[in-house]
Amino acid sequence: MELEKPQESSYLYCIRCGLCLAVCPTYREYLKETTSPRGRVALTRKGLEGKLELSPNLFEQMYGCFACMACNDVCPVGIRPADLALSMRQVEEQKHPKRWKQIVFKGLLSKAGRLELATLPLRLYEKLGVRRLVYWLRLDRLLPDRIRDLEAMLPRIPQRPLRRVLPEITEAHGEARYRVGYFLGCAQSLLFAEQSAATLRVLARNGCTVITPKEIECCGMPARGYGRMDLVRSQAMRNIAAFERRDVDVIVTDCATCGSMLKEYDSLFRDDPEWKERAAAFRSKVRDVSEFLAEIPLEKPSGRIESRVTYHDPCHLRRAQKVWREPRKILSLIDGLEFVELPEADWCCGSAGSQLITHYETSKKVLDRKLDHIEETGADTVASGCPGCRMQLETGLKRRGKPVRVVHPVALLDEAYGGVDGQRNH
Repeated sequence: MELEKPQESSYLYCIRCGLCLAVCPTYREYLKETTSPRGRVALTRKGLEGKLELSPNLFEQMYGCFACMACNDVCPVGIRPADLALSMRQVEEQKHPKRWKQIVFKGLLSKAGRLELATLPLRLYEKLGVRRLVYWLRLDRLLPDRIRDLEAMLPRIPQRPLRRVLPEITEAHGEARYRVGYFLGCAQSLLFAEQSAATLRVLARNGCTVITPKEIECCGMPARGYGRMDLVRSQAMRNIAAFERRDVDVIVTDCATCGSMLKEYDSLFRDDPEWKERAAAFRSKVRDVSEFLAEIPLEKPSGRIESRVTYHDPCHLRRAQKVWREPRKILSLIDGLEFVELPEADWCCGSAGSQLITHYETSKKVLDRKLDHIEETGADTVASGCPGCRMQLETGLKRRGKPVRVVHPVALLDEAYGGVDGQRNH
């Protein structure tokens, strides 16, 4: 079977100008050519032309890329080094398939019930008070740095996944003006249920009847990040079909990573006559929640939030979706909120999905620079529209002992509306 690999045009015309070096977080930390976008493009070309062995070391350089897409934006000739690194991961998986990827991305992430069962120990850890006891006794200080940071990454875990308690239809308050499909991501259901419930309240308050299909699967981004494009396509097909059955006007997600992947579904099926039009129709409806709220008449909240807030741009929102003004617009609606712009707000926080696990030292270095900037702002709240970013930022802030809240901007809007109490009184 012939390898599915990048086209020559995706790497052949690099002019080695070096503009990508100035915006790459991994190159900034190590100043080595192999850790730069330009270096990865060169490795890709040499490897695919047979001048370098497609070795584990070569593929490791591709996994070292954060895929933050800053290099994609700055390249003057249209080379997309971040996309190329992801494509090379796919090449590696075709040459040397890993069984654990099949188990994780097909066995777990393709079935919401299995993923919920797999995370049951984490919910028990929270519910039974073990986590509180660990912190009260300061046992976390006995853990190795990496393990301590991974534990700190977990937000307060809900007792039940949101998918289990959320009705499929959430009625609009008052006149229903929009029929909105809600894509409930894995992390949003399992780890950020309260913040996604806030998203639904905000949508309903602003004239949306919200339909949440329970049978949707992972958006596909984790499988894409590890080279399993076959699984990405199968997950995309099932998600497209699920929303087709609901006949919604728009499909909204409050996860930047999910939104980025959902907006790429059309590119997965460009050469597929059966799915091409269906995927294009699906993609045309996808909006980040802040993007959608900025498009409709939005009720100004009557409540106040006395807080100094800064905002971190998730890479998958700002670069992949070109959405960055909208979250700031939402925050500007809230009285009492003092907004201060974050230096290097659009630089990667170091999360990049699983980098804190797979490339701990690099992830930590990039995060530390982001934390320094947060401290410069004097903010007591950091808003961000990506669960991965929020977990990464919370980890670093806990490590530094900083009492800074990390929250989705729409959750702040819900709070200004009155949250659950505001829903009751509406």
